[in-house]
Amino acid sequence: MTVQDEAPSATAGDALEVWIDQDLCTGDGICAQYAPEVFELDIDGLAYVKSAEDELLQDQGATTPVPLPLLQDVIDSAKECPGDCIHVRRVSDRVEVYGPDAE
Repeated sequence: MTVQDEAPSATAGDALEVWIDQDLCTGDGICAQYAPEVFELDIDGLAYVKSAEDELLQDQGATTPVPLPLLQDVIDSAKECPGDCIHVRRVSDRVEVYGPDAE
């Protein structure tokens, strides 16, 4: 048996979205450092995703599309997050491809 270190990668045609579980967020801000266009820390010290219009999305489970040019930065954010709270999934079937629940 082998252990898989990498989550299954998305193909170029797969639209992806990202969301943050604020219950697990540690507020380290690593995500905002990697991808400030996608993530932002709010005054409560927790990270949230932002809309394409740069609006902070504070509803529980709010998602935002992952822009293709920022895909690697968003993936790195999910991998480096100390709270394991960043989830990246395919829009088509809602399968998590990066993050704590990726298969």
